[in-house]
Amino acid sequence: MKPETREKLRTVSVATLCTALFKRGLRNQFIQDVRPLNPGAGTMVGEAFTLRYIPAREDLNPLSVFQDRAHPQRKAVEECPPDAVMVIDSRKDPRAASAGGILVSRLMKRGVAGVVTDGGFRDSPEIAQLPFPAYHNRPSSPTNLTLHQAIDINGPIGCGDVAVFPGDVVVGDAEGVIVIPAHLADEVAAEAVEMTAFEDFVTEEVLKGRSILGLYPATEEQTKVDFAAWRKANGR
Repeated sequence: MKPETREKLRTVSVATLCTALFKRGLRNQFIQDVRPLNPGAGTMVGEAFTLRYIPAREDLNPLSVFQDRAHPQRKAVEECPPDAVMVIDSRKDPRAASAGGILVSRLMKRGVAGVVTDGGFRDSPEIAQLPFPAYHNRPSSPTNLTLHQAIDINGPIGCGDVAVFPGDVVVGDAEGVIVIPAHLADEVAAEAVEMTAFEDFVTEEVLKGRSILGLYPATEEQTKVDFAAWRKANGR
């Protein structure tokens, strides 16, 4: 991802990105049923690095598997690149944790941009205190081994009903997480910045008491004139 694209995406909302992708025919890029543990952690932007779980089989998932340095969950935490977002396919099953506070802290200290699972995290009160974007379905105390077997690193996955390919651009804010196909990231980021400027103008006008008719969408010429003046006055 280009540095300028990353910076643009930090300034726009997931809601705006949903609309920009909808204009391109993409309706299903918002990861369903995940929410931030720390809504104040800031905007998350990074390329997807994925981990996939399958249902655990008891004879293959005793606690001793963690002694193997090549265990896929542990390996993924140590290999996820700085500035990437780890996205975990937990089959939308939060009955056992996808990871816990120690692993999430390790991702943070390694410079990873954030972590997303469609399952749950254990140690969630501690994770919520970290200055690090982390998204899950709900808290879950049982260890992942009770229900999840880590099986594959950095391949295509599904997360919250969204197809996620390694290298896709993942953006999260206090509302949720969206996945932008890698080849669309530059143009979507540029358009979203323009959309955000207009939405900020509209919000100011509405809060002054102006009607949305003719304003949003801008079907009246006066709206376009007023927006141009607003942009000039605000350096936008």
